[in-house]
Amino acid sequence: MPLIEIRSQGMTVDLVCHRHYGRTRGTTERVLNENPGLAALGPFIPLGTHIWLPEITSTPTKTTRSLWD
Repeated sequence: MPLIEIRSQGMTVDLVCHRHYGRTRGTTERVLNENPGLAALGPFIPLGTHIWLPEITSTPTKTTRSLWD
């Protein structure tokens, strides 16, 4: 589980997840769960904040249905 330090202003949890994982779906919630108190810092993560990024190996699946199923 890598630990990163926020070094750019205007970073959000969604943006960190998108840059690290390539998506936000299913990752933002996991990052917030691994970092208690992170959500309380507000929408923009303060400079110098350290964040644990959990390993997320599976990609979310999208279930689709056809009208003819």
